[in-house]
Amino acid sequence: MGRKTILTCAVTGNLTTREQHPGLPITPAEIARAAIDAGKAGAAVAHIHARDVKTGKGSMDLEAFREIVGRIRDSGSDIVINLSTGEGGRFVPSDDEPSVAAPGTTLTRPERRVAHVEALNPEICTLDFNTMFSGSAVVINTPRNLEIMANRIYAAGVLPEIELFDGGDLQMCKSFIERGLIRTPTLFQIVLGVRYSAVANPETLFYFRSQLPQDAIWAAFGIGRHEFPMLAQAWLLGGHVRVGLEDNVYISKGKLARDNAELVEKGISLVANLGGEIATSAEARQMLGLKPHA
Repeated sequence: MGRKTILTCAVTGNLTTREQHPGLPITPAEIARAAIDAGKAGAAVAHIHARDVKTGKGSMDLEAFREIVGRIRDSGSDIVINLSTGEGGRFVPSDDEPSVAAPGTTLTRPERRVAHVEALNPEICTLDFNTMFSGSAVVINTPRNLEIMANRIYAAGVLPEIELFDGGDLQMCKSFIERGLIRTPTLFQIVLGVRYSAVANPETLFYFRSQLPQDAIWAAFGIGRHEFPMLAQAWLLGGHVRVGLEDNVYISKGKLARDNAELVEKGISLVANLGGEIATSAEARQMLGLKPHA
C-alpha cells in the first residue's frame, strides 16, 4: 500500500469527436493546453495524438506534432510526453473490390508512422501490436512493420509503450522480446473495452496480468463507462492507470467531464481512496528509466 502509481492522461485520441464532447481539444494549441492542464491536475504523462484542424480527424502531420510538443516544452510543464504512432495503420476495404482501399484508408509505410518521433524525440511513444477491426476499418500492424518501427524508436532514444488490445498482441510481443527486438523491462499498456477486442472486466485483466513477463511495467485502462472501474482494478492488481477524453467523455453517468483535468482529478481521488499515491512526473521518469527532464 502507498506505492507510487503513474497516471497517464490521453487528451484527445483519434476517434472521439466534438459531437461527443464540445470541448474536445483539436487544434495544436488546444491539445498542448490540455496536456499542460492535465499535468497541473496531477497526471505524470500526457499521451498525445495530433488532429487535422479542418476535419478533426487524426493526423500524422509533423508540423502539428511539432507545435504541440513545442508549446508543452515552452510552457515549462514537467509532464512526460508520450506521442502516438497509431496513425497510418487503418485500411478500409472497398465494397466492390475488397483488395482496393476505400476512402478513409490511412495505411502507410512504417517509417512515416514514426517520423514525428524521430524528429521531436519525446520520452515515450506508443507502439500498437494489434491487428483488428475498428469502426469501418481494419487496423493492420504486421510483424515486419512493427520491427521496423521498434528499431527506429529505439534508435531515436525513445521508450516504446506497447499497446495490447487482445491476447494475441501480447504473445507476439513476447516473441519480439525473445528475439531481442523489444527490450526489457517492457512498458505495456493494456486496452480494454474496444469493440471486438478484449472485454473490460476483472477476469480479462487478471489473464493479461498473469501472462506478462515478470519484470514488466504495465498499466491498463477501460473505454467509456469502464474507465474508472478498470482504473481501480488496474491499481488493485499492481498496475499503473490512465484516463482522458480519448477513452471516455463522462465524469459520471450522463454528465460530461469538464475537461481532461477533471478526469485526472477523479482518477487521482480514486487511487488515493484505495490507499495509493500518484507519482510525479519526476518519479515516473525514475520508475521508467527515462532521462531527467531538461
